[in-house]
Amino acid sequence: MNAASEVRNLSKPAGVNAKHARPDAVAALEVRNLNKSFGGIHVTRDVTMTMAPGERRLIIGPNGAGKTTLFGLIGGELRPDSGSIRLFGQDITNLPVRARPKLGMARTYQIITLFSKDTLAHNVVLGLLALMDLRSNAFVNLKKRTDLHDRAVQLLASVGLEDRALQRVSDVSYGEQRRVELALALAQGPKLLLLDEPLAGLSLDERQVVKKLIDDVPRDTAILMIEHDMDVALEFAEQITVLHYGQVIVQGDRQTVVDDPKTREIYLGH
Repeated sequence: MNAASEVRNLSKPAGVNAKHARPDAVAALEVRNLNKSFGGIHVTRDVTMTMAPGERRLIIGPNGAGKTTLFGLIGGELRPDSGSIRLFGQDITNLPVRARPKLGMARTYQIITLFSKDTLAHNVVLGLLALMDLRSNAFVNLKKRTDLHDRAVQLLASVGLEDRALQRVSDVSYGEQRRVELALALAQGPKLLLLDEPLAGLSLDERQVVKKLIDDVPRDTAILMIEHDMDVALEFAEQITVLHYGQVIVQGDRQTVVDDPKTREIYLGH
């Protein structure tokens, strides 16, 4: 899809009605004046963004806009040079990645990170362990933890893969691997779910399956998503943040972003 098509599609009716949080509700995510540079190149510049509980927000922008870097900062894979990140009121700016799931954050990645030689069920079991003290016990025999295996199969069933539970990741399709990643993220019971291009590389049919799974995520989970498939993604978005050269250029509800001339300038060059 070209840039002109993307901007035209912004004006399509939203498929999901926004859920308005109470004025006194603690924000699901607060990003304040976030900065990150690599070798003197500013990749993220004073990014500020607030998400309400249950909100569906889309991050868009041209290639090189800083979208994936912003996700890395929020997820903890990268440390900011300055600024702060709060998750449901708690400062997580300098918390390691492993500490964030217990506070309600989970994410998927643009590049699949599953263990390809393990079964689908075992990959999900490892996701369940992220919230358990059991993960630090090197002597536990996971094969004897039938409770974890049963829960993993239930989660795989929720993404239509119960019959694939005992297959190795390398033996299932790319689209099915994407669904496993979503099951693994949901295994952590997140209140904030980060989705980095969850539809990338999928066929039309696979996109519709994954889109439906995302639409079915409970409304008490806020979702922050990067996606280039605008036809699908903009049906999902209630709020949109537009990045350009690491800066927030426009953000707000769909109509605010559509009506702002800076959006068309970025995508159309005029």
